Amino acid sequence: MSKTLQAIRGMNDILPEQTPLWRYFEGTVAGLLDGYGYRQIRMPIVEFTDLFKRSIGEVTDIVEKEMYTFEDRNGDSLTLRPEGTAACVRAVLEHGLSGGGQVQKLWYMGPMFRHERPQKGRYRQFHQIGLEVFNLDGPDIDAELIVLTWRLWKLLGIRDAVTLELNSLGTSEARGRYREALVEFLTAHLDQIDEDSQRRLKTNPLRVLDTKHPETQAVLVNVPKLADYLDEESRVHFEGLKARLDAAGIPYVINPKLVRGLDYYSKTVFEWVTDKLGAQGTVCAGGRYDGLVEQMGGKPTPGVGFAMGIERLILLLETLEQVPESIARQVDVYLCAFGEQAELAGLTLAERLRDQVPGLRLMVNAGAGSFKSQFKKADKSGALYALILGDDELAQQVVGFKPLRGQGEQQNIAWSALADHLATCVVQG
Repeated sequence: MSKTLQAIRGMNDILPEQTPLWRYFEGTVAGLLDGYGYRQIRMPIVEFTDLFKRSIGEVTDIVEKEMYTFEDRNGDSLTLRPEGTAACVRAVLEHGLSGGGQVQKLWYMGPMFRHERPQKGRYRQFHQIGLEVFNLDGPDIDAELIVLTWRLWKLLGIRDAVTLELNSLGTSEARGRYREALVEFLTAHLDQIDEDSQRRLKTNPLRVLDTKHPETQAVLVNVPKLADYLDEESRVHFEGLKARLDAAGIPYVINPKLVRGLDYYSKTVFEWVTDKLGAQGTVCAGGRYDGLVEQMGGKPTPGVGFAMGIERLILLLETLEQVPESIARQVDVYLCAFGEQAELAGLTLAERLRDQVPGLRLMVNAGAGSFKSQFKKADKSGALYALILGDDELAQQVVGFKPLRGQGEQQNIAWSALADHLATCVVQG
């Protein structure tokens, strides 16, 4: 017997009953970003492997363990994108979008791929929405990214469930001095830190700071503070960011252990975290990467951005029961037609109603059927109302209007008045 076909582990189907919530979330974000002047960019899912080795770094967990990499028929090494920033920077450089100091405020959306251990809220194919801004180096644009996410949380009804954590990584020179102090401290406590942190100490020591290992966390209580090594420029930048967040009334927590292990990150880093999803607490993370464009072969170009995980935010909406009732319902009105003449008239009537009532979600019964079977399908569709069209209704130029969710008695409505009635009771209210 042949093996049953199924999806790859950690790569999930998003089923029809789930997609309305995804579309609601994606549409809410897209509308918000339109209002802030961001433009969408769409990059390929597959890139040359070298792009990620140059941007992320060859000694990171992503490149060493997690990327889906393969050779194509030409012998080129290709990789399914594990994140969006590198691909966006590549596109900006390739098409000259940042030349001459042009300010670019871009966003993208789509699947990313990492070979991780699948668990709730973390998958091997996962989806992100990312923002990237180029050629603005002040704390004002850092603040804007945080302010617009704060507004998004309000739109989604999850503002009370997330907390903003902030830190500053300083310049690469300041971070280099701190790295030396950190390595010296951890080396003196080498027998007290876990094996993975010992490995990172040699390759990417800043990543030790965000370890989840309890014994290592106990050692880090007395670790040197990055803030003590910050340069003056970074201090001024960070104070400017905090002043803007204070002015906007956005609460935050300074987390001195919040880091990025990649050398191109500088100054601002931030995360939005929640305690409602267990271990997968980060729903949005970002920071400033003023060194990345130059690292990838371009001219020195300030950059800042963030990415949010769609699966985790969808899960948070469901956990907090912040899914709008209308999202679960995909059909407003179900039209039942009995007899060939009624079916013909129903097709015409349905198209007229779609013209007259923008936004109306109207499903017409297909496959004929008895009165009982059509009403069973109408009820299963989730529609609020059924429209009934038979020989008697045709003769009188009316439609039977039957509430399906206990909102009143059935009535007959003239064809000429039907559009206004539907606009009032369905679309508007």
